[in-house]
Amino acid sequence: MNYTQAFRNPQLAKDLVSAIKSLTTQKWRIMEVCGGQTHSIIKYGIDQLLADEIELIHGPGCPVCVTPLAYIDKALAIAAQPNVIFCSFGDMLRVPSSHQDLLSLKAQGADIRIVYSPLDALTIAEQSPDKEVIFFGVGFETTAPTTALAAYQAKLKHLKNFSLLICHVRVPPVMEALLSTENHRVQGFLGAGHVCSIMGFHEYTPISEKYKMPIVVTGFEPVDILQGIYLCVKQLEEKRFDVENQYTRVVKEAGNLPAQNLIKNVFDVVNRNWRGLGEIENSGLALNSNYANWNAENRFSVGEINTLEPIECKSGDVLQGLIKPAQCAEFGKNCTPEHPLGATMVSSEGACAAYYRYRQNQG
Repeated sequence: MNYTQAFRNPQLAKDLVSAIKSLTTQKWRIMEVCGGQTHSIIKYGIDQLLADEIELIHGPGCPVCVTPLAYIDKALAIAAQPNVIFCSFGDMLRVPSSHQDLLSLKAQGADIRIVYSPLDALTIAEQSPDKEVIFFGVGFETTAPTTALAAYQAKLKHLKNFSLLICHVRVPPVMEALLSTENHRVQGFLGAGHVCSIMGFHEYTPISEKYKMPIVVTGFEPVDILQGIYLCVKQLEEKRFDVENQYTRVVKEAGNLPAQNLIKNVFDVVNRNWRGLGEIENSGLALNSNYANWNAENRFSVGEINTLEPIECKSGDVLQGLIKPAQCAEFGKNCTPEHPLGATMVSSEGACAAYYRYRQNQG
């Protein structure tokens, strides 16, 4: 079965839009917690199709967007040192720090390489024994297992010239942090399907019960998202507050147990700063003491770097769903994908970048 075509089927989408409209008796506010979902929502105009029934709030679902400036500055400080090969996913190279980005530093001669997996960086380290090779590990629980595998392999091989700068974050704590604020506007969540493919969705049940909040684990294609919205609205209309799984073709309740065990073996759960949101308890992953020798923050003495966010950037308000991207005074003026002021304009999954690409003149 061609899942891509099936879940982009125009008639299925049209039927779901009609079903949502028929079901809805009041306007509901639903937050998606995945940058891929945000991108699809704006690209396919799903929010506009349901503008009278549903307000879709674009939450902190882009890992590039929530990586704090301090970690960009740490990356720059390491990458600028001699005898270093700094490896990163490509979308991190254009994230602006307090003074420049990794792409600019690369243009100045630093050996900064785009890789598609941390295991690629591990191979580079094996092939370059006279260099210090660092991998910049960012992202949600989706990408954490491969980073953990790279650390595990480095230790197994006693690879002394390889280390990792880790800024992985966890989704359930940020959802709870948003719900614990007095001014939150969320009435239901579309859960991040790829995260749940690794972690399952048992962690969401306490959140749903505590805050009386429907949570529907949802995929990324238009029909996925519309089905997720339908299930969430159905719960709201029926005054139910459960965790449901729309993304059954990928996600199981228990998740990927070997991947989870690898994460537990390599990482500790720690407090983590999120760009625009501040410190969130138990929301990050850090290399545990068994992997201290592969911790780039320690090896390069950058752990104390701390950077303040620019006050003119309203990405924090965007990530919390308090404003739409075009309501920021800098949007499309001093902040564009070519010259981003904040991280939500850098990644294609960022809400500001999606609005700029598909809906530049709308709020």
